Amino acid sequence: MSSLTLAVRDSSTMLRRNLLHARRYPSLTLNLLLTPVMLLLLFVYIFGGVMSAGIGGGGAGRSAYIAYIVPGILLMTIGSTVVGTAVSVSNDMTEGIIARFRTMAIHRGSVLIGHVIGSVLQSVASVVLVGAVAVAIGFRSTDATALEWLAAFGLLVLFALALTWIAVGMGLISPNAEAASNNAMPLILLPLISSAFVPIDAMPGWFQPIAEYQPFTPAIETLRGLLLGTEIGHNGWLALAWCLGLAVLGYFWSASKFNRDPR
Repeated sequence: MSSLTLAVRDSSTMLRRNLLHARRYPSLTLNLLLTPVMLLLLFVYIFGGVMSAGIGGGGAGRSAYIAYIVPGILLMTIGSTVVGTAVSVSNDMTEGIIARFRTMAIHRGSVLIGHVIGSVLQSVASVVLVGAVAVAIGFRSTDATALEWLAAFGLLVLFALALTWIAVGMGLISPNAEAASNNAMPLILLPLISSAFVPIDAMPGWFQPIAEYQPFTPAIETLRGLLLGTEIGHNGWLALAWCLGLAVLGYFWSASKFNRDPR
């Protein structure tokens, strides 16, 4: 059996293992999924009337604000979902199963690949569910073409892949599941200090660079442009650069930790 065939076979096995774990223990995924759903409902129905005054020159209504925040909520959903990946990787590393895998004739990288692919699939499923909630409360994207929808989906998948590799690295360096959850918390907090809920121009001047120079803001603006027809500008290239950079960084970080840090 060739090395490539062995890698594909073992990665598929590890993917099935992780999806089976997610199906048997859905509480973690559901708890993480509730965060973006609750924020969506909170900001639309509790704060929506006031927050909408900060967009569209102050004349936007609640429906416009729904359209404004949904792209940020979708990306926050990915950040919330991959926290579960960090916890799952940490559990594998600390409960002895990785030591068992190291003694078996399996492709070494298949364990991490299974986690990554499984997490991306869960992220996509979570985005679909949150998107369905958004549509149910009034979100519409009637002007987006089929090509723009495809590009938006590709951006979400690429962003999920990038954050998943970062989450895997966080799980590998964490001594236990609680630490992994805490280490991955910035992936949930960063959208809160981005352009997800209010325009950057409406923020205090000293805070604007914090919101602007981070991965979520260009991704949100690009997704907003694809779905709502707003100006994308240089945000598309920035979002792509952030995704590729984080994916490469996360991959090499995770691989180095996994190869030299048996627990």
